[in-house]
Amino acid sequence: MQLSAEKQKQADYIYLILAGIFIASLVSCNLIFQKFFTWSPFGLYTFEISVGILPYPITFLVTDLISEIYGLKRANRVVMAGLISSVFVLGVVSLAEVSTATDWSPVSDQEFSKVFGLTGAAVGASMAAYLAAQFIDIRLFHFWKRLTKGKHLWIRNNFSTMTSQLVDTTIVVGILCILDKIEWDLFGQLVVAGWLFKVIVAAFDTPFLYLSTWGIRKYLGLNGSEEVEF
Repeated sequence: MQLSAEKQKQADYIYLILAGIFIASLVSCNLIFQKFFTWSPFGLYTFEISVGILPYPITFLVTDLISEIYGLKRANRVVMAGLISSVFVLGVVSLAEVSTATDWSPVSDQEFSKVFGLTGAAVGASMAAYLAAQFIDIRLFHFWKRLTKGKHLWIRNNFSTMTSQLVDTTIVVGILCILDKIEWDLFGQLVVAGWLFKVIVAAFDTPFLYLSTWGIRKYLGLNGSEEVEF
């Protein structure tokens, strides 16, 4: 749908905010991933997962929202922007790591390396998985959208995310195991735990996707499954 000049500016501003949330979530995943925690929802299953997984499902929620409102091309642009941003952050962290700390520095070289030393491996693994999973997610989302003629948002949100998250988790854990950053004995456990966690989050974020989609459509004056034209 072609918007008025004023509504187009508003649509661009919303897109910019969503892109910012997407990039911030993606970059933070790679910076905090070395801390692990346990979570036992209702005592049914105990997850042992990295805190880096906490902001990651947000990236899929945002790309689904952008896909729904702005279309395939705009979603792909955000994915590429996320890739470039992550590589840039990797360069900054690498430069910081090779810089020698002063005697009075609150953080020593050893402490910095302990926290950020694996950022390169994390970024490499996550970027390989990220590209595969995000492009799969976006394409499956639009496949289900065409198949359902723009109806049943919950189907394309959950089915696209569940599939892409399995690909993402398997690739990330697999690469880290190949690089000897994680023991192979933990491969199956981490893949299952990571994927189940993401599936649960995807199910819980469906109401937020509906609410956000409804709010943006109403604000921009979009009807049905109309997308913003650029």
